[in-house]
Amino acid sequence: MKELEHTLEASFGIVFEDGSLLETAFTHTSYANEHRLLNISHNERLEFLGDAVLQLLISQYLYLKYPNKAEGDMSKLRSMIVREESLAGFSRDCGFDQHIKLGKGEEKSGGRNRDTILGDLFEAFLGALLLDKGVEAVSNFLNQVMIPKVETGSYEQVKDYKTQLQELLQTKGEVSIVYTVVNEEGPAHAKQFQVQVTADGQVLSQGQGRSKKMAEQDAAKNALAELT
Repeated sequence: MKELEHTLEASFGIVFEDGSLLETAFTHTSYANEHRLLNISHNERLEFLGDAVLQLLISQYLYLKYPNKAEGDMSKLRSMIVREESLAGFSRDCGFDQHIKLGKGEEKSGGRNRDTILGDLFEAFLGALLLDKGVEAVSNFLNQVMIPKVETGSYEQVKDYKTQLQELLQTKGEVSIVYTVVNEEGPAHAKQFQVQVTADGQVLSQGQGRSKKMAEQDAAKNALAELT
């Protein structure tokens, strides 16, 4: 944690008053489960909090930045900015992937590079920062890390994976694309959904995510990888 604390101070001017919050934010459930006797806290609750403040601040930014955009257009843009893949990228940009505590099994299976884990980590860090420093500190951090990339306009050009898949499959005519939830597990505040996508009844791929929409996007992404 000392190296992480140094990085946060040097790069972002952030010094946590309560170091236990930072420790918890960077502790994955797999690590906590492997050390149950130590009663270690993991980051799922902080992730829940971070997701909420992230949605709020990005919504506020888009509302003020684009006074002429319709609600639907702002919602689509927000979903591109805060999608799992984007948040995982921000975690990597900040070097967070080097500091998360994973269980041995999760580490061996490549969890340190998994978008789901790194996206959750970014949100957990925001939750910890909110509790330790307040919403203004979270806003300042996002202005350093996320907003510069949004300002380039790159997210406005991004099509979601479901749209890309639909366009690819329908080049030769209408195709019935169906997304079906095949499994869901986990507590109410941290559910994981598994979704299967079919085209005219043929199974193309499956995906996972913390919501049905995210799982559908992941399934479409995996289908595109198979088809292109």
